[in-house]
Amino acid sequence: MKNIVKMYCTAFCPYCVRAERLLNAKGVKSIEKIFVDRTPNGFEDMIELTNRRTVPQIYIGEQHIGGYDDLAALDRRGGLEPLLAAN
Repeated sequence: MKNIVKMYCTAFCPYCVRAERLLNAKGVKSIEKIFVDRTPNGFEDMIELTNRRTVPQIYIGEQHIGGYDDLAALDRRGGLEPLLAAN
């Protein structure tokens, strides 16, 4: 089983769209999205969990990746695909 990808996002976020496109290009078919602008206490929950105030905030399995820039940097270092494939 591949790691589950979870992304805290908003409905209108260009970096969220870029993160989703990168993940899809790496073979991720499903992303569990938590829309912090539509979920009661969603933004507060994200801040408490990640200690960050910007979206997206991405988790692969239990590992917090960070935002889009962090995700793209992980991919450039060759660390994204192995993390996505890990059990």
